[in-house]
Amino acid sequence: MVVGFDLAARILLFVCPLYIANSAAVVFHGKTPIDFHKKFIDGHPILGEGKTIKGAFFGILFGALAAVLLYLLIPQMTLSLSNNYLFIGFMLATGAIIGDMCGAFIKRRFGLERGKPVLFLDQLDFVAGGIILTMPFIQLSFIEILIIIIATPLIHKLANVFAYNAKLKKHPW
Repeated sequence: MVVGFDLAARILLFVCPLYIANSAAVVFHGKTPIDFHKKFIDGHPILGEGKTIKGAFFGILFGALAAVLLYLLIPQMTLSLSNNYLFIGFMLATGAIIGDMCGAFIKRRFGLERGKPVLFLDQLDFVAGGIILTMPFIQLSFIEILIIIIATPLIHKLANVFAYNAKLKKHPW
C-alpha cells in the first residue's frame, strides 16, 4: 500500500493533467461549439455553446504539456505512477475533456442551460473521464480514487471563484 508522501505524489501526478486540461478549456474557450449548434432528438443542444473546439484543443494541449513539464522536472516521481507518464498525461487530459463533455450532454438532456450548476456532476465529470480513459493503463487504489473524489469538489470550487474574479467565468460555480 502506498502511504504518505508517495501517496500524495501519485495523486498530484494523476490530477495535475486533469485539472490543467479542465481549466485551460475555460481559459481558452472559443466561439465554435463542438456540436456546431446542432440539436439532439430532444430538441436541446447536444453539448451547448460552452463546449468549443478551441477549448477542447487547448484543454488537451495544456493538460498534456503539464505532464511533459512534470516529466522533465521530476522524472523519477512520474515513474511511481507509470513507466509511460507522457502517454498517461495525454490520456488524462483527453479524458478530462471527454468527461466534461459527457457532463454537458447529461445536463442538456435535463434541459439545463449552460452555467447551471449540478452538484458533483460539474466537479467530477472531468475526473471520471480521466479515470475511465486511463483504467486500462494505470491502476489507482481505492484510497487514491477516494481522496481525488473528496478533494476535487473543494479544489474545483476554489478554482471557479478564482476564474470568476479573474473575469474568466460568468458564474462563481
